Amino acid sequence: MAMRTLSNSIDAVLDKALSGDALSSADGRRLAAASGPAETTALLSAAAALNERARPERRVTYSRKVFLPLTNLCRDRCGYCVFVKGPRQRGARTMTPAEVVEVARRGAELGCKEALLSLGDHPEARHPEMRETLRAMGFRSTPEYAAAMSKLVLEETGLLPHVNCGTLDREEAAALARWNASMGIMLESASLRLHEPGGPHYGTATKRPDQRVATIAAAAEAGAAMTTGILIGIGETPEERVDALLAIRDAQERHGNIQEVIVQNFRAKQGTRMRSAPDPSMLEMMKTLAAARLLLGPEMNIQAPPNLQADGFEAYLLCGINDWGGVSPLTKDFINPEAAWPQTDRLRRLTREAGFELRERTALYPSLVLSGAWARSPEVASRLAELTDNEGYVKQELEQWS
Repeated sequence: MAMRTLSNSIDAVLDKALSGDALSSADGRRLAAASGPAETTALLSAAAALNERARPERRVTYSRKVFLPLTNLCRDRCGYCVFVKGPRQRGARTMTPAEVVEVARRGAELGCKEALLSLGDHPEARHPEMRETLRAMGFRSTPEYAAAMSKLVLEETGLLPHVNCGTLDREEAAALARWNASMGIMLESASLRLHEPGGPHYGTATKRPDQRVATIAAAAEAGAAMTTGILIGIGETPEERVDALLAIRDAQERHGNIQEVIVQNFRAKQGTRMRSAPDPSMLEMMKTLAAARLLLGPEMNIQAPPNLQADGFEAYLLCGINDWGGVSPLTKDFINPEAAWPQTDRLRRLTREAGFELRERTALYPSLVLSGAWARSPEVASRLAELTDNEGYVKQELEQWS
């Protein structure tokens, strides 16, 4: 009786989610407050059950990718980032077109299907050195350069680009959408409190939630599917995590182009303002993943990066996720360079042991491949047709060759 009373506080919320009704902000806060073994078990079980309703075949996807860090210059300085460098710092670099093609070709030879192009947000707005670099290569802006490199990668290697270019206006989004299977921008958090002095986003130019949602909207107008997500452990409260997830749900209801939501755990790094901050626990991560599934519904693709929890990440499959994200056989995670990708064989084995089948996808999720709604570029659509089967996954023979 005591255990039933303990879990009663969220029973109604879980029943509401499982019945297909959208959860409210108050419901989300009840999920965020779940504690103790009974409530936590009920939360995870409901999320897993909701996921299985949409995916009774119990498939979990991943993308075999190569990571192309086009430039690590940026106009922002977040309190947790080691990717970004100043132009005079050791390690600052911008890839040349020849370097981009060379790495992309090596990735293609290793069976990659996706090229993840990651870069700082409009560094030319802060650094005259970047303006000169762009001018010397014949470009006016970093997004223009990223669009040209996306085109080059697709045409020269057959890899499908997915670009994370920061905030974009309509013109920039349209230029990138032509050559990308999908694009991405992390919401990270909806909390303006994190922008106050001492916060991780203090002094940044592009981390306000309205700017990030506006980029999702611009991409929708350009016909591009988007990846977004939240970053947990940077000083936000559990309630603020709920706010961020609901902001994403609202953006999806308005624009319809969010193909996946990543729940990413912060990892403290030397050399940053947050080097002494604690990493979120495994339990925090699991509860947040479960809340994401329940708040965002059964159809949304929810991803958890396996390399950011080296041991035990397979437990995330108990929380309602259905994707592992990109895994590279060639390049490191330049955002989290200390966190090695798991080998594909290990990822497949652990996924199978948890009762799921691992399937390779492209940068565009299978359901969106089949719908054709977000692959409007003829060049991208043609390459997707070559790579995917009648269910939208990478063809088995191509997957097995990898």
